[in-house]
Amino acid sequence: MAKNILVVDDAAFMRMMIKDILTKNGYNVAGEAENGVKACEKYAELRPDLVLMDITMPELDGIGALKKIKGADPNAMVIMCSAMGQQAMVIEAIQSGAKDFIVKPFQADRVLEAVKKVIG
Repeated sequence: MAKNILVVDDAAFMRMMIKDILTKNGYNVAGEAENGVKACEKYAELRPDLVLMDITMPELDGIGALKKIKGADPNAMVIMCSAMGQQAMVIEAIQSGAKDFIVKPFQADRVLEAVKKVIG
């Protein structure tokens, strides 16, 4: 059975890139969101197996959304994504419950390695 993944990034082309990597490798992208507020709504609606979420987004950033999602579902699986040079955010994301961290620009094999490690 394909695992359902929610892709969250404020840049449509990044969502498209991630979606492309995932679907070509047998994963199902259950939904997309362009900010943390929508990510929380979509998570509650879809209950995906995994969330791939950017940190820097409008309205509610990825760390805030991660905390809300983990508050609502402590078993939520979330992998954070962000640009290089944001070590403090990486640490905060992991402390807030993120299972892994992917640095942009993405390498397809790194995305797949993180996803497989977290949900198989």
